[in-house]
Amino acid sequence: MFFSQAGARPRMWEASPSEHKKWVEVFKTCDEENKGYLSREDFKVAVVMLFGYKPSKIEADAVMSSVDLNTSGILLKEFLDIVRKKKEAQLYWNEIRHIFTAFDRHYRGYLTLEDFKKAFKQVAPKLSERIILEVFR
Repeated sequence: MFFSQAGARPRMWEASPSEHKKWVEVFKTCDEENKGYLSREDFKVAVVMLFGYKPSKIEADAVMSSVDLNTSGILLKEFLDIVRKKKEAQLYWNEIRHIFTAFDRHYRGYLTLEDFKKAFKQVAPKLSERIILEVFR
């Protein structure tokens, strides 16, 4: 549950075959004209379908700027890579949120030093108080 190093990211996540199939289906659904790629607007619809939100102009610009200039949009392989990375990030932040919630025993939305000490006493009882204090700061 806890990462071995502060700030460490989890290993690369792999989609299940059914999830991968769903992503391909979304790509095909959003590529209405069977162009073989997703336009900027197609991509936005795909993100809404998969993640439930419309990407910002900044996010769409970032994705479209990474597209191969020889194509007019996002190819399936690129789309699958983008979706995998977004899902990986989503899972990573969900893990962080879960850890924070476990530490926030009084559901205040912030951690006190006392919350931090109690949590570390449970998961790492031999860790010195000095280290815990440094981590908290």
